[in-house]
Amino acid sequence: MKKLDQDLKQIFSGNSTSYYYSSLFFRKDVREDVFKLYAYVRTADDFVDEKPQQPEKLEQFRDKTLENWRSGESGDKIVDYFLEVARENDFEKEWAEAFIDSMKMDTKKDEYATMEETLEYIYGSAEVIGLMMARLLDLDSESEEYACMLGRSMQYCNFLRDIEEDYRLGRRYMPMEEMERFGIETLEPGRVNEEKFRIFMKEQIKQYFEWQEEAEKGLKYIPYRERVPVTLSSRLYKWTAKQIHSNPMIVYDRKVRPSKTRISVELLKAFSGIK
Repeated sequence: MKKLDQDLKQIFSGNSTSYYYSSLFFRKDVREDVFKLYAYVRTADDFVDEKPQQPEKLEQFRDKTLENWRSGESGDKIVDYFLEVARENDFEKEWAEAFIDSMKMDTKKDEYATMEETLEYIYGSAEVIGLMMARLLDLDSESEEYACMLGRSMQYCNFLRDIEEDYRLGRRYMPMEEMERFGIETLEPGRVNEEKFRIFMKEQIKQYFEWQEEAEKGLKYIPYRERVPVTLSSRLYKWTAKQIHSNPMIVYDRKVRPSKTRISVELLKAFSGIK
């Protein structure tokens, strides 16, 4: 790999355990495109996760992407890699717009009142990435609703896993209407009502599993060679959700991540088709 390609790998491996290790099992050409896609997504995400946030850089990132959608030459290598993948795989420009719009929401909105609002954010931040992956894997259009659902379920699991981290960043993705349904007034560490929080989290994880189960109906559209990494990623997310379900307060103690041993176990199950 060239140095920049190694940089892409570093961006990926340093930020996402489940996605990174799963992507290693794609065939080489797909894997390289996934690295380019993730580097683009991660770079935009970093603009809003850093303190202080960098909304000006995010806006520039957006302009470089949309203004050079056809030419593919923005002068920014991360953007140009993404535009190359987008052009070769016939991504819709609207998907890129929706993604950046969700990232911009992180600079303007720090809490969500309803599930509808949260799902609007999830569409741009995760569901369109599922659509991009479906195109990248050259799947039938019938797969797209399931690709969206997989992005939704995984992002919701991220929100549950990262409650403490997001609180520190001054944001809350959990819908207030859901919190109120369980009598929860705050997610602040040390102040959250543990008994109510446990019930709340178990119910949210139930929602995650419902979306995940629906998403898995679309695995049949993925060729076996590419199905293994997608299945592995799904299994790792389900493992994460199960850890949180068994001990909801763990999200305030540490970030739940699968170990390399756990990844190996889930990989064997993915290859064998064990559910």
